[in-house]
Amino acid sequence: MSGSVYGKHFKISTWGESHGDTVGVTVDGVPAGLSLDAQDIQAQLNKRKPGQSAFTTARQESDSVRIMSGIFEGKTTGTPIAMMVENGDHHSADYSNIMDKFRPGHADYTFDAKYGIRDYRGGGRSSGRETIGRVAAGAIAIKMLEELGINIRAFTRSIADISVSDDRLDFANENPLNMPDNEAYEKAAAYLEELKSQGESAGGVIECRITGLKAGIGEPVFDKLDASLAKAVFSIGAVKGFEIGAGFGVTGLKGSENNDDFAVKDGTVVKKTNNAGGILGGISDGSEIIFRAAFKPTPSVSVLQQTVTTAGEETGIEVKGRHDPIIVPRAVVVVESMAALTIADLLFDDMSSKMDYIREYYKSK
Repeated sequence: MSGSVYGKHFKISTWGESHGDTVGVTVDGVPAGLSLDAQDIQAQLNKRKPGQSAFTTARQESDSVRIMSGIFEGKTTGTPIAMMVENGDHHSADYSNIMDKFRPGHADYTFDAKYGIRDYRGGGRSSGRETIGRVAAGAIAIKMLEELGINIRAFTRSIADISVSDDRLDFANENPLNMPDNEAYEKAAAYLEELKSQGESAGGVIECRITGLKAGIGEPVFDKLDASLAKAVFSIGAVKGFEIGAGFGVTGLKGSENNDDFAVKDGTVVKKTNNAGGILGGISDGSEIIFRAAFKPTPSVSVLQQTVTTAGEETGIEVKGRHDPIIVPRAVVVVESMAALTIADLLFDDMSSKMDYIREYYKSK
């Protein structure tokens, strides 16, 4: 299987299956000298860990990370960093009754069409558990970016049609749905409880904001910053839509309304508005980067659905087992991780964009 590697300079390779012994990641391209320990990684993994609320799967996993290489005396060595997490609470028997049926909304049919063989226990490589490797690697990128003053924050913008209000936006609010608006949280929680009683699920939108990124990061053609972010976020299994800045709303604006006027503030070029979402021509413009990702409802629902068997026979299916009634809250940290990995990679690209940078580097050696 190809396609499990992401990045050019800051490169990650994830591995493992949902119901295998372990899942993990190898990270290559991390500069030597970054202060890093297992707790830096664990803090991020804990944000996506299952079993922490009524709105996540009941699967109980410690998701304890083990760092196997690349760190010595609390510092990165510049060599590949390998990390693994054991799978402990996998109830593979939960899937025995559907092993020969294609679950609607899942990758069962397409995986089987491509490879002719699939791990039906929880989806194998197509499971959301694959994102453990992304989050572990993203923790390293986040720590590196924070040292540069670049900060990434994602949150649940909406669940179904219940949206966080900018008037009530308060990141000090902490709740199981990662909604920084208590009024919206209470409405969404009640809605999800109702769906759970029906065996149903919901989708939602995650918004991500990046501050501290200077102008000039990103490439003007195929490796545009916005295009790279879109690819990174779309690689998360349940994502079905992506928009940046004013997004699809730009279609209802006139050109003069959509354009962000420039001004000078304290000797620095700034924009008066931010419909562009912090990116112009594929390159960061120094303002806050804002993008949103739409997540589909969890496909594993216990209501009766129609499907076919691997033998081509039509049949019904009710998916049992332990599943999230909504993917969004646990995916917030995954979005942050993919954004961090993308920016870290493009930062290394930028280091060779000017001869002055190369001269400065070489003279400093």
